[in-house]
This record gives sequence, structure tokens and C-alpha cells, in this order.
Amino acid sequence: MPAPRRHHILSVLVEDKPGVLARVSSLFARRGYNIFSLAVAPTDDERFSRITVVVDVEKAPLEQITKQLDKLINVVQIDELAPGDAVERELLLVTVSAPPETRGQVIELAGVFEGRVVGVGFDELTLVLEGAPQKLDDFAELIANYGVVAMQRTGRVALPRIERRSARLSVADEAS
Repeated sequence: MPAPRRHHILSVLVEDKPGVLARVSSLFARRGYNIFSLAVAPTDDERFSRITVVVDVEKAPLEQITKQLDKLINVVQIDELAPGDAVERELLLVTVSAPPETRGQVIELAGVFEGRVVGVGFDELTLVLEGAPQKLDDFAELIANYGVVAMQRTGRVALPRIERRSARLSVADEAS
């Protein structure tokens, strides 16, 4: 079994203008840094998009990447998110071989992972799952035994984890 990769997440808020994604991705290419995962989507403010980039911290000096990104004109904000400090999610679509004799097992396995059937053929099913990357890794490993016809993952999206403090703790902290 391969050693686990050590990933780090950059959440980059950029102006929503043509060519911004190309400039960001070309910065990685020019420096020879591999992008493990990349997801881009608009934010609640139509002027901005958020680019979530997952990089291997063993092979890319994160501080250097951040400094170079910060120099790009259309970059508004960069948040570095260590895996434990972020809420991460991905979407997985998979079409799997599911003849009548194994179809129930495939559906049951998808249910265990909170997945849903979104397409049904004579001998195939298309399933969708969302969740933490490790959950999708685990599911992909198990579903491979049934014969994967096609699989696609979106790449990670992430936001900083919300600090959970109760009002009682805050009041107690202020009193001390």
C-alpha cells in the first residue's frame, strides 16, 4: 500500500475575469509543481470566484507558491488550509458493472457510503457520492471489485473549519 500523501489546501479568492484560471494554473506549471486537485466555482459575490488547489507539500514549497500567487493581479485573498483545519468535500460519479446477480450488493454498498443511484442500465449502474476525500477513496477501493466502467471525481472544495466554542465557555474565559 502506498504511503499516504501529505496534501495542503489553498483556497484562493480571485476576481471573476477571463484568463484568471489560466494564469493561476500556468504559475504552477512554470514552477514544475503538480496540482493534485483543482476546483473552481463562483462565490456568493458575482465579482469573485474561489479556486481550491490541493498540492503535495512534500514536493512543493508552500510558502513560495503562496508568495507567487499573491503577486498575481487578480488574486484577492489566499487562505492556507491544513487538512485538519478545513472542511473538505468532493463529489464522485461512477458507473459500475451491475448485472442482476450483483446489483443488490452494489446498491447496498452505495447505501453504506450514503451514495445514491442516479442511472440504471441493463447491466450497469451509475452512482453518486459526496463526502470527505478519504470516504470517497474507501468507496472507490471497494467498488472496484465489481468492475468500474467509468469514474470521475470533482476535486476537493474546502473552507476553514468553524471554531466551536459554546457561549458558556466564552463567558467563563472572560471572567478569568
